Amino acid sequence: MAKKDNSSFEQKLFKAADKLRKNIDAAEYKHIVLGLVFLKFISESFTELYNKLEVDEMSDPEDRDEYIAKNIFFVPQKARWNNIHAQAKLPTIGQNIDQAMEAVEKENKELKNVLPQVYGKANLDKTSLGELIDLISNTELQAENKNSKDLFGRVYEYFLGKFANAEGKKGGQFYTPKAIVKLMVEMIEPYKGRVYDPASGSGGMFVMNEKFVSEHGKSIKDVTVYGQESNQTTWKLSKMNLAIRNINSKFVAWNTEGSFLKDAHPDLKADFILANPPFNQKEWGVKLLQEDGRWKYGTPPNGNANFGWMQHMLYHLSPSGVMATVLSNGSLSSNTSGEGKIRKNLVENNLVECIVALPKQLFYNTGIPACIWFLRRNKSEENKNVLFIDASEMGFMKDRVHRDLADEDINKICETYHNWRSKADKQKYEDIKGYCKSATLEEIQKHSHVLTPGRYVGIPDEIDDGIPFEDKMQSLTVLLKEQMDKEKELNQEIEKQLSKIGFNL
Repeated sequence: MAKKDNSSFEQKLFKAADKLRKNIDAAEYKHIVLGLVFLKFISESFTELYNKLEVDEMSDPEDRDEYIAKNIFFVPQKARWNNIHAQAKLPTIGQNIDQAMEAVEKENKELKNVLPQVYGKANLDKTSLGELIDLISNTELQAENKNSKDLFGRVYEYFLGKFANAEGKKGGQFYTPKAIVKLMVEMIEPYKGRVYDPASGSGGMFVMNEKFVSEHGKSIKDVTVYGQESNQTTWKLSKMNLAIRNINSKFVAWNTEGSFLKDAHPDLKADFILANPPFNQKEWGVKLLQEDGRWKYGTPPNGNANFGWMQHMLYHLSPSGVMATVLSNGSLSSNTSGEGKIRKNLVENNLVECIVALPKQLFYNTGIPACIWFLRRNKSEENKNVLFIDASEMGFMKDRVHRDLADEDINKICETYHNWRSKADKQKYEDIKGYCKSATLEEIQKHSHVLTPGRYVGIPDEIDDGIPFEDKMQSLTVLLKEQMDKEKELNQEIEKQLSKIGFNL
């Protein structure tokens, strides 16, 4: 009897799609697959409205304005999925898809220079491409497609993660593991307002924000996202990723110079900031920015951009704003080139609210231990405490090399943080040795403004099993004597057997 396949729909689809990859690198293949997934999605959304307009005598299903009014991409005839699928076995299918992508971009200005046009390349096997189109067109996909936005969003998100894993170090540059993003979003709760990510990658922070807002019965229309990404191919991924979720990406910008040298949103004051900037970035341009207004708490060193990113975000934070950023653990304790002074100034100005130490092996692109900094503008003057949470031993190994946080871990950390923040729930919060500690400013000063959670939470007490110490020692002594006696008997038996064959020790 065949073993039942309990894989999720996304897992099955990715497994089948990856079989068709052959000699193409994951870095290149992801654009091929994700581009087709995106084209299938916008075509199905278009067709759904097209069919409704077709039976309405007052409407023209080929009128582009009808689709703009409903926030749906207009898909020209040659790019509609039924036409693409019908041509899947033709030797010209690669060129046909490239032309379809170009036609979609011409009809939808927000997709200009976004869609991949790589299908006509010589190294892409056209038979495998046709099979990939068949796979994405299959009846199982159509059967599940009751809520196309959610389904395709799930598929896109899952594929991004799998490709990041396949690419290893390079893949991590465009993808932050879902559990980390979920933890950050659920802690700062960005229900409405301006949400900013200055290193926005493939848009995962914004997607998780949309999911959080929807799950709490709020409207994503109350959220405006702002982003910036220096890698053009990653920016293209984000534009498609956000389009599938109907998230307006008008203010998600691309430029090769990056957030430090060319600030895409110079006047922005965001209500929420979520970011996972590059760790310990070197030669990032501070030599050209010595007198920049962003360095209010100290000029960051040229050899490490950690506090450059942090102050860039603080500069863009509104008077009542809150931010969460992932940084390497070195940011918590380094005193190199004035970093200790910057950290001290952040603490003394009552901006640091919470530090969460993360487990190792969460990221695809680095094994460097990381943490999350939470900073808030309007911390009350009477409460200068900082909450430290040590989650470094949480999570589970989801494969041989990668760890992940379970939902229970995320819920525990969020509950601890929200109970600590809430005046009504203060009685629910308590310091737990080895896990969390609400440290006073004086305690932090005693540690010279080093913010490593382990210094404050301490080591957890061993669980008391109720057995007196003397009884434990007596039991261990008896066990040790028994083992020594057995070893002595075994040695005697070995000597006896060896002597029988004339071998003397």
